[in-house]
Amino acid sequence: MEAKKVRLPSFIVVGFRIEANLDELESGIGKNTYDSLISRKDEILLKKNENMIFMQIYPMKSGFNPRIDRFTQIFCYEVNEVDSVPSGMVSHQVAECNYVTYTHKGLESELGRSYDYLYGQWMREHGHEPIGYDFEVWDDRYKPESSDNEIDMYVALG
Repeated sequence: MEAKKVRLPSFIVVGFRIEANLDELESGIGKNTYDSLISRKDEILLKKNENMIFMQIYPMKSGFNPRIDRFTQIFCYEVNEVDSVPSGMVSHQVAECNYVTYTHKGLESELGRSYDYLYGQWMREHGHEPIGYDFEVWDDRYKPESSDNEIDMYVALG
């Protein structure tokens, strides 16, 4: 699948929010947060589906380095509306926006290549700028340690 530009309507998510850099995320905090959400997902009312969303919100500052600088990550599910937010979780409203979307195929550990393509080559070739957040959709194709893994990626465009 080639990257393509799409417009998505606004949506609401509910889940766990953490502040960490990529090294902290990969050292175990990400897996622990993922496991916590899986174990408590039935507490989230009015879920649209069973697809987990992993959202990353970046500070728009020059020289930002996700390996060193902390940023917001939300492990969540899309909901039809916020009825109630379970203890320790947050709700987050995402505005209607244009995105570049791409399906990463292969090991999750190789996801950096797909992000480099979207944030680098694709942005340059199409004259777009990112606006500080992206998200991944983890559905039944999400098998992070398998070459059959597929992750739909969305990068918000300005």
